Amino acid sequence: MYDPEELAEIRAAKESWEDGTYGETVDRFGEREETFTTDTGGQEVDPLYTPADVETDYREDLGYPGEEPYTRGVYSTMHRGRLWTMRQYAGMGTAAETNERFQYLIDEGSSGLSMAFDLPTQMGYDSDAAMAEGEVGRSGVAIDTLDDFETVFDGIPLDEVSTSMTINAPAAVLLAMYVAMGDEQGVPRDQLRGTIQNDIMKEYIARNLYIYPPKESMRLITDIFEFCAAETPKFNTISISGYHIREAGSTAAQEIAFTLGDGIEYVEAALDAGLDVDEFAPQLSFFFNAHNNIFEEAAKFRAARRMWAQIMDERFDAENPKSKQLKFHTQTGGSTLTAQQIENNVVRVSYQALAAVLGGTQSLHTNGKDEALALPTEKSVRTALRTQQILAHESGAADTIDPLAGSYYVENLTDGIEEEAFEIIEEVDRRGGMLEAVESGWVQRQIQDVAFERQQEIEAGERIIVGVNEFEVDEEPEMDLEEVDPEQEQNQRDRLNGVKAERDDGAVDDALAGLREAAQGSENVMPHIIDAVKAYATVQEISDVLRDEFGEYKPGR
Repeated sequence: MYDPEELAEIRAAKESWEDGTYGETVDRFGEREETFTTDTGGQEVDPLYTPADVETDYREDLGYPGEEPYTRGVYSTMHRGRLWTMRQYAGMGTAAETNERFQYLIDEGSSGLSMAFDLPTQMGYDSDAAMAEGEVGRSGVAIDTLDDFETVFDGIPLDEVSTSMTINAPAAVLLAMYVAMGDEQGVPRDQLRGTIQNDIMKEYIARNLYIYPPKESMRLITDIFEFCAAETPKFNTISISGYHIREAGSTAAQEIAFTLGDGIEYVEAALDAGLDVDEFAPQLSFFFNAHNNIFEEAAKFRAARRMWAQIMDERFDAENPKSKQLKFHTQTGGSTLTAQQIENNVVRVSYQALAAVLGGTQSLHTNGKDEALALPTEKSVRTALRTQQILAHESGAADTIDPLAGSYYVENLTDGIEEEAFEIIEEVDRRGGMLEAVESGWVQRQIQDVAFERQQEIEAGERIIVGVNEFEVDEEPEMDLEEVDPEQEQNQRDRLNGVKAERDDGAVDDALAGLREAAQGSENVMPHIIDAVKAYATVQEISDVLRDEFGEYKPGR
């Protein structure tokens, strides 16, 4: 620590440098830009940072890994003890194809599975629904019944893998299928590991893949919290997502402010439902984006950890240290990928992955270079996974903990992002919380304004996107893209009809009746959903029971 007199001397010396050595050069030759800002324009970047630009108290604001305020990491050894989970996102059109891709990823060294679902599944519809036509298996795997899950995880022991499922509105149904699969394999429920996204708030904000109104959606989420705390304590009950908020165009500070704001909303809903904060909070996890500005992104992750520890301590009186630890998965920025010169995306993804590792992520997905055009091919998935493995084993980035700590620039960025994000959260509080701020459209407008400004900068050439508005080429390279077999939609429908023909319809009816009764009252719905999926009730049949009882969300009504 520098004393005030030393800081004053450093500040004066910097001013002298700015007026002299630096200023004279700028006056003579100029600089590349009139003003430099972070990637999202959130902070102006000074030419030089010194101790006088950082007001950090080391013990209070940084501390040590595994100890509050967790700025430097939630675990004491971080990546020196265990590398992040290399979780490649996959979900091919059919269950059999997805199983084949999962087996390939495991053979290539992936330490976690991440499951993408097609649009009908995400919306709680079966493959034979009129709403599903043309979308079955397009954006991920089609899951209609437990039979599909049995195929996806054939030969994959659930006690040896961690599985993340990107599912929200029907998250309870897909979680129930995973639990049922574990029961079939004889895996104790307390040994199941993984995550369901289960973050409905960001659907209202950024993606619009919701089914039920907010209040009823919160009921499902808190039922999952309660069930998993008792039955599957190693399973993360929610992945509170800033990823899609950033993809919609937010700044880095907005990403963490709105994400942590959603987290606050979920914690409050669980407390209102009578749950104890230290029973469910350790199972909360987060999901962030990694964009191109390495320093801003690493600072964002560090600020988010510190903020969540403070929020859980001051707002919710959490006592369990695990309740204050912000554990997060990171995915490289899909919106940064370009259809032009797709090989450039390998470089973008590499830098973004580096930012995530330097920022202390627990889990990482690296995008395939071709994902701006189609589902990634097997070859591009392997390259994406190799990017992580090279980063882990050859770069040295994982060999020391929080290696950017103490950088005057990074600490200034961390403080600045934290300050701006807390100001946004305070504004959200003034507006009645995230639910009110989302339903009024305020949150969406903040993000849209930034996205519009960024697009204007790109079109004006003020923001360079390599290969898009600068350094372009005329050639059209040959690309091997993953294609969806047009016959698979009918094959999936035939498969579903076969399951319906062979199942015990009486058992299905009884299970759905039990679910309906639980939904009408206050009983936890999860055991009934598990009974229903074990009877081979479909995703839509279960979702329709809840649609009948809870209604469907219509924005602005």
